[in-house]
Amino acid sequence: MVDLLGYLWDQTQAFMTWLMMWLLETLYGVTNSWGLAIILLTVIVRIAMHPLTQKQMVSMQRMQKLQPRIKVLQNKYGDDKETLNREMMALYKEEKISPAAGCLPLLIQLPIFILLYRVLYNNDFAGATFLTVHLDGSVLTTMADALNLVDKAGVPIPRDQLGVVMVFFSSFTNLPLLFSNVGMWLPNMILLILIAFLTWYQQHLSSAGNPQMAMMSWFMPLLLTFICIGLQGGVLLYWGVSSLMGVVHQLRVMRKTDEEMRQKPVLLQEKPAKEKPLS
Repeated sequence: MVDLLGYLWDQTQAFMTWLMMWLLETLYGVTNSWGLAIILLTVIVRIAMHPLTQKQMVSMQRMQKLQPRIKVLQNKYGDDKETLNREMMALYKEEKISPAAGCLPLLIQLPIFILLYRVLYNNDFAGATFLTVHLDGSVLTTMADALNLVDKAGVPIPRDQLGVVMVFFSSFTNLPLLFSNVGMWLPNMILLILIAFLTWYQQHLSSAGNPQMAMMSWFMPLLLTFICIGLQGGVLLYWGVSSLMGVVHQLRVMRKTDEEMRQKPVLLQEKPAKEKPLS
């Protein structure tokens, strides 16, 4: 059974990879631009994933809006875990919210986006640019090209041997050369900064009113910047477009959820206890 599931997963993965690669090459054939092809492919995938993304975001927003009532229950039954859990389950059932509803769509989407990332990462864009962004070069490699980094024999250092410390140390010791070739690396750097900002903003929207999540809104962009600094521009372009669409989608869901909560203010406060009839 395990072997069968593994085989089916391998076949599904191979088919999805082929399909995304075929779409990317077809879009390139139509637009004659790898940049436009990446953007259109990202839009197509986001639209295809929209029902799952919508369900995930709506569930997360409704859970966030229920926090005031959950807080009331926690203060009221904090020492009685059994009653607290029963009351919270009753609250979720009453408002037709499942705590796990936001996780399942994410688990389904994640493999799709990973496959798309792998297709773009393994594609050879052969010196292609889009709005001066080098699609085949990362922030590290474009900075190394601007600095003309070579080894002791005068041979250019291979891209897979470039490190963050090496490139940034060379940058600080060769600032005039770095800024004289600013056009070689700045577009990729701007795209990376844009992705970090969109990640921070999306985390900020999700963490409103949650101090623990607020810390993540600063940590995640920093971690993502460190990870993405070595990714080629084609992958960064996909990530940037996907993040921008995610922010727009989240703002729309938040606006709709806010309107719904204003129409049902009972969600924002504890329901008054029913008065017992006089005997």
